[in-house]
Amino acid sequence: MRHAVLPEEAWRAAVSALPVLRGLSEEEMERLRELATLFLNEKQLVAAGGFSVDEDTRIKIAAQACLPILNLGLDCYAGWVSVIVYPGEFVPEHEFMDEAGVVHVVRDAMLGESWEHGPVVLSGADAVRCGEHDGVNVVIHEFAHKLDMLNGAMNGFPPLHRGMSSEQWAQSFTAAYADFCAKAEKNMETALDPYGAESPAEFFAVTSEAFFETPHVLQREYPDVYRQLAEFYRQDPAVRRTAEAQNPEALCA
Repeated sequence: MRHAVLPEEAWRAAVSALPVLRGLSEEEMERLRELATLFLNEKQLVAAGGFSVDEDTRIKIAAQACLPILNLGLDCYAGWVSVIVYPGEFVPEHEFMDEAGVVHVVRDAMLGESWEHGPVVLSGADAVRCGEHDGVNVVIHEFAHKLDMLNGAMNGFPPLHRGMSSEQWAQSFTAAYADFCAKAEKNMETALDPYGAESPAEFFAVTSEAFFETPHVLQREYPDVYRQLAEFYRQDPAVRRTAEAQNPEALCA
């Protein structure tokens, strides 16, 4: 069943506030709108912690969530339903057992979280402020984790498309991750979010944020990773950003 696309006025108002979408062609924007419409029909955006999810917030979250799958399709997000939206940072409680068999309870403030076969959890305030070309995008970050989990637990190695080389992916990301962690350990300033040093899974999510938000930065720092992500997402944001810079009047909205 084909759903009516999101209302023109509401759509334009929402996406015009998301610079990360600038540079998309009219055809790409229309496909993104259709994907976002299907996303909002298939997923439940659930307000939590006293937050109110209005139409503008719904559209901004959906548009950013669907940007990575623009050329992949909504089936990439199959198998789960809910997007839980808090007003801001939330503090989930996690239990883990150490090697001695002692159970620990960890409570850390977070802006986003993705559960395997479960919901995506977002800070609403940060989700609607995303897409500002600063390299940080909690929506893209968490939905990159969802793509990573398509073949199991998060490990920074999502299922690759036919024709992509697993060896090349592993080589590119392993070398970049080692370099990034070495810089983080020395407290060197990094062009990407330092959180990427937490694990290969977080590095994949952080580089995915940068791929869409600050593509030329990622391309300069880790060109092999950029090429792998361009193949994986079947997009080239650096080319889009260059075209946008050459023609600043042609905004996506």
